[in-house]
Amino acid sequence: MTFSKEASTSSHQITVPLESTPLLPKSQPPLSSNPKTFANIFIAIVGAGVLGLPYTFKRTGWILGLLTLSAVALLTYHCMMLLVHTRKKLEQFGKFTKISSFGDLGFIVCGPIGRFSVDVMIVLSQAGFCVSYLIFIANTLTYVFNYSTKFPSGNFLGMSFKTLYIWGCFPFQLGLNSIPTLTHLAPLSIFADVVDLGAMGVVMVEDVMIFLQRERPVLQAFGGFSVFFYGLGVSVYAFEGIGMVLPLESETKDKKAFGKILGLSMGFISLMYGGFGALGYFAFGEETKDIITTNLGQGLLSNLVQLGLCVNLFFTFPLMMNPVYEVMERRFCESRYCVWMRWVVVLGVSLVALLVPNFADFLSLVGSSVCIVLGFVLPSLFHLMVHKEEMGWSGMALDGAIVVLGLFLAVSGTWSSLLEIFGTKA
Repeated sequence: MTFSKEASTSSHQITVPLESTPLLPKSQPPLSSNPKTFANIFIAIVGAGVLGLPYTFKRTGWILGLLTLSAVALLTYHCMMLLVHTRKKLEQFGKFTKISSFGDLGFIVCGPIGRFSVDVMIVLSQAGFCVSYLIFIANTLTYVFNYSTKFPSGNFLGMSFKTLYIWGCFPFQLGLNSIPTLTHLAPLSIFADVVDLGAMGVVMVEDVMIFLQRERPVLQAFGGFSVFFYGLGVSVYAFEGIGMVLPLESETKDKKAFGKILGLSMGFISLMYGGFGALGYFAFGEETKDIITTNLGQGLLSNLVQLGLCVNLFFTFPLMMNPVYEVMERRFCESRYCVWMRWVVVLGVSLVALLVPNFADFLSLVGSSVCIVLGFVLPSLFHLMVHKEEMGWSGMALDGAIVVLGLFLAVSGTWSSLLEIFGTKA
């Protein structure tokens, strides 16, 4: 599914083109019931990031991991609602008839620099997601197909298997990403969601069985402050979905109930994430790997789950890249379809994936950098700028504190993640 792509108007009736995201259809859909809204929120947030949570719990300790997840979920919910309140306030002015997206809101609040800030964060975050997809696919296929003695050196023709699989995906991704509309790819979104949920269910059942059958591993409750930023980045990545909130709220039939539905969704996802991360760590302890599915061994069921996830992420790649193309084609191609630009972007994403060895480490980097700015800093800043005349000191202090804290965490977490990724390689 994809976000609706509509123009919004300013007080001067200026048409503003919008970025797209891969969740809602382009044609105007009927308003969603409360259960459907709950399901749409769930689909918008839950993704491949969950597969790195058990390894994150190993690094941070399971109690610190659970606390970090809960805090991130609460803050994410708060900032999502800030966007909803900010849009309502602007639309009450009567000058803005339709604010359909995060980028629209940024343009109205801060002008071109506001839209540019949102655009940059969306491009970096969505491209970062796709980099992690390629890392997952390549590492998983290597694990499934190349645990043999035929190539004991771990490479073929002088290239690692990871490199071969990424380049093997490249021509097919060029074809998929050349499709100008997501209409033909929409069924893949449903397939991806089914595979995600099925894989999570299989992994959790396997975790419980392994935990009950084997000797209890030594578990760590708190990993210390040095790994806090690592856990924070992965948690923020797992809950990233701020760009979907305004379109989802627009399509909700009962607008007054949206906040409650969003809160219930976030609470349910938090419990699911916490259970998935804890069970994986409890089952394997210090043997927990960065992609939890590789802990399940080489059995038929395990291989089917891992291959299903690879197929899922392979076809999700063009869906997640669509917001990037929308932004870049709007800015550089006058909103016209440009196939060569799409190919250059796919090439860039593939080259970055070749440089990053670890799936969970890259999740932490993306979460610590762009996702914190997009999910926490910009919503609080826009809310403060729009509501500052009517908010008391406590409200202004809260928004300001989130902005400052978000910037500090983004800078510190990005630096820590870069050291983790490239420092270990050195």
